[in-house]
Amino acid sequence: MLVIQRRIKVKEGHAGQVVERFSKPGPVQEFDGFVDIQILQKVVGRGEEEVIVQIRWESEQAWKNWEKSDVHIQGHRNSRGQEKPEYVLDTEVSRYELAAVKEPIRKGT
Repeated sequence: MLVIQRRIKVKEGHAGQVVERFSKPGPVQEFDGFVDIQILQKVVGRGEEEVIVQIRWESEQAWKNWEKSDVHIQGHRNSRGQEKPEYVLDTEVSRYELAAVKEPIRKGT
C-alpha cells in the first residue's frame, strides 16, 4: 500500500478551510486502487496550524494511474494560474510505502 501525505501549514484559524476542501466528495473516490483519505488537524501554536492529508492507494501503480488520469489533470488545469490562498504558509508532499500494520488482539475469539 502506498500513502501520499500532504503536510499543510496554515495561519491560525484556517485549518478548517483546508479540512473542508479535502473532505468534499470528489472523483478520486471512484478511482480504481483508491483506498481512503485521512485528514488530521493540529494546533501548532505561534499563530499557525497544521493539516495532514493522507491518501492511501492499493499500490504505487494505482496512484500513478490517478496522476496520469484525465480527471486529475483537468482538475489541476482548472486551478492553473490561481494563487494559493494567503493563509497557506507551507506545503510538503511525501510518499510512503506501508511497512507494517499492528491490529488489536481480540481475547476469546
